[in-house]
Amino acid sequence: MLTALHHVQLAAPPGSEDALRAFYGGVLGLEEIPKPPELAKRGGAWFRGPGLELHLGIEQDFRPARKAHPGLLTGDLDALADRLRAAGHDVRPDGLFPGYRRFYADDPVGNRLEFLQPED
Repeated sequence: MLTALHHVQLAAPPGSEDALRAFYGGVLGLEEIPKPPELAKRGGAWFRGPGLELHLGIEQDFRPARKAHPGLLTGDLDALADRLRAAGHDVRPDGLFPGYRRFYADDPVGNRLEFLQPED
């Protein structure tokens, strides 16, 4: 049976790799990992952090995910919000998930991301 989630894939438009690297690698601090050679030909970028892996795949007829999204845990929600704001990203707080503090932000191509921290 299922034992874990290996990765989440989000779509991105052609030519957005530099913006994705700046955001996921620079702002969020994830490590870019090499794609297998045959998959690298398709473009996009893969990123990894403690306990998570995000794949950004190029989609020719791209439309950002506005409802579907990954929920990403952090140990310091306030510092992450400050970092995103400093990089020019809108942070949208949401207090509707019991047991968690959270907010939403969009990646540079418009995909919705949820960031959560368990309440003490």
